[in-house]
Amino acid sequence: MKVAVYYNNRDVRIEERPVPKIGGGEILVKIKASGICGTDVMEWYRIKKAPRILGHEITGDIIESNSPKYKIGQRVFVSHHVPCYQCKYCKEGHHTACETLHTGNYDPGGYSEFVRIPKINVDHGVYVLPKNISYEEGTMIEPLACALRGQETIGVKKGQTVLILGCGISGLLNIRVAKLNGAKVIATDMEECRREKAKEYGADEVFNPKDLPSLKAEKVILCTGALPAVKQAFQSIDRKGTLLLFAIPDTDIQLPTVDLWRNEMTVTSSYGAAPEDLVKAIKLIESGKIHAKDMITHRLPLEQIQEGFQLVTDGKQTLKIVLLP
Repeated sequence: MKVAVYYNNRDVRIEERPVPKIGGGEILVKIKASGICGTDVMEWYRIKKAPRILGHEITGDIIESNSPKYKIGQRVFVSHHVPCYQCKYCKEGHHTACETLHTGNYDPGGYSEFVRIPKINVDHGVYVLPKNISYEEGTMIEPLACALRGQETIGVKKGQTVLILGCGISGLLNIRVAKLNGAKVIATDMEECRREKAKEYGADEVFNPKDLPSLKAEKVILCTGALPAVKQAFQSIDRKGTLLLFAIPDTDIQLPTVDLWRNEMTVTSSYGAAPEDLVKAIKLIESGKIHAKDMITHRLPLEQIQEGFQLVTDGKQTLKIVLLP
């Protein structure tokens, strides 16, 4: 089968690998759509484990099954990360802090034609796609679930003002989730096309960050790793407010400790999504409350993944890129 092996952002090679063999309780999925995540082009983060086959936003068809739960022919979305439900973090409801969630994955990765789904992922991370969710739309389930998890972490509520810095996919999803939570949303982005998308997704006010007026928001969500945005985020937290590091820069940041102490501000982060978040995301897409299809700007064959990585890296006129193996 064909796979795309990541060496660095400018070197993603199409190679041949054997189709994985499944064991007890496992399934084999033929991938129909695989989204390119912004974290996959975070070279400083990914290159540490290169070469490897990335890709974690997949949908496809079950073509082999050794599980009584699933049968051949079912259309599925598969989560690459699942919690163990046994550790102290899971028992406290902090599933995304579980070591099993951080270390598990499917074999060999989403940028391939077929993936073997380990038994633990079959037990806790396979979801049959509703009939009205296409394979392509299904690639948005995981990123939406991450936004849901993040906003639950910081407690976004009706009547609050939420400032979202960066209007790529993660920013747009956070805008929509914040609006569903009843918040007033102010959004920023350097690119005009993304500012227009932010308006479409319900942002109440949209600015070029250079033109953002002085303001204080109860919740600030950083959806870009740009250092000027980090500085702007800290300047915009209201007293008793919270900054969510949904995205992170490629270097450590300096905290304004006096402001944090004097104004009782909170800085926190969120990583990934738990099964309950994925279920919520599926329901939101199925119901039409979140429109996933209009976020997909490019569809490419697996063989053109290098072009896809370049488009994501450039970040202009691009939202979600979906590979179609």
